Amino acid sequence: MDILSRLEEILPLACKWVESQESLILKNGIMLSAQQLSDANKIGVSYPEKIRVLPLAKIPRPLNPLLAAACDQVNFLTNGTPGLTLRYGIFIRSDCENNRNLYAHELVHVRQYETLGGIPQFLKQYITEVVTLKYENAPLEQEAKSISSNICKHL
Repeated sequence: MDILSRLEEILPLACKWVESQESLILKNGIMLSAQQLSDANKIGVSYPEKIRVLPLAKIPRPLNPLLAAACDQVNFLTNGTPGLTLRYGIFIRSDCENNRNLYAHELVHVRQYETLGGIPQFLKQYITEVVTLKYENAPLEQEAKSISSNICKHL
């Protein structure tokens, strides 16, 4: 499947999934700790008080066959995925709950959602980068790695 040629079909489905998962997290998640709020402020998150985190044994994947196939194609949302940011909702795998670097990484993604203007804008850029450059080389991921590493460098 050529994800980029089907982006206009994939993007609305992905946005709907992100919105539904964010709603679930905001309803059932927990507020950031004082340390995480401090990190969010250092990172430049505009509304850190809106963020909620929901620890789970495994990060969920979309059930929609097209979205699931797109995830599979780029090796995204695997059993090993430790965290996922859905605007102000963050899933964290339960065995990673004490990983400050992971939280900081996900908080950078919150700021990216804010900076880019919301869910559709973030997803369009993120998907395009991951498809064309691969996950590890995507500029949004590189930024999250760099900033989270800098925030946590004195640990």
